[in-house]
Amino acid sequence: MILVEASGAVHVEPARAREVYDVSGAGDTVIAVLALARASGIELPQAVRLANAAAGIVVSKLGTATAEFDELMLDLSRDIRNASWQEAKRFTATEAETLVRNWKSRGLVVGFTNGVFDLVHAGHVALLAKARAQCDRLIVALNTDGSVRRLKGPARPVNTLADRSSVIGAIEAVDAVVDFDDDTPLDLIKRLVPDVLFKGADYTVDRVVGADEVRAAGGWVVLVDLIEGRSTTATISRLQAPAGTRRRAAR
Repeated sequence: MILVEASGAVHVEPARAREVYDVSGAGDTVIAVLALARASGIELPQAVRLANAAAGIVVSKLGTATAEFDELMLDLSRDIRNASWQEAKRFTATEAETLVRNWKSRGLVVGFTNGVFDLVHAGHVALLAKARAQCDRLIVALNTDGSVRRLKGPARPVNTLADRSSVIGAIEAVDAVVDFDDDTPLDLIKRLVPDVLFKGADYTVDRVVGADEVRAAGGWVVLVDLIEGRSTTATISRLQAPAGTRRRAAR
């Protein structure tokens, strides 16, 4: 969008890359948001930015759609063009709720999995890739450092939450990363209500936290086959073993 003011000032608001589903109503949205912003006393350059962001939101949805206030605020506060790569996929629980609602309004299937994901290995990557192949968007929930220490002892995690979030967010199969401080992600699952819950096949459905809640909402649970012999605990054990033992274990 280009704004040319009477003073001669020119403001350019670049378009943002979108998965465009339906452009119906984009122009109407621009006019409505621009008018509302000006009526609220917002200067034209800022009003144009709001209108452009709102139009981007509505064209990413099916049919003639609206832009909710929290969606607009999320979009503006997380301008991916300026976000660092470490934070690009990291969201708060409240932001994730907005994301999920937006994705579902577009008819997308939202998947969810959780774990510590400390010292990421091939087994983690395979699980995430297999999960993403069975949904349209995948959210990964990570235990906070305090949660990990309560579950696994004072020596864990090896990597901090910030590092673990950056690594998981860098994996192509992952669309969003959130964290939870409880021992289980049950409250987070209740808030997000994903369509499908993924867990490793070393679990049974009756042991998967949130399975009952997801199925009660019409979703389902998928147990993903794991790569045998791959685990963070095993990796740490090999690192702590004498050098000769490590070489034999690696074979």
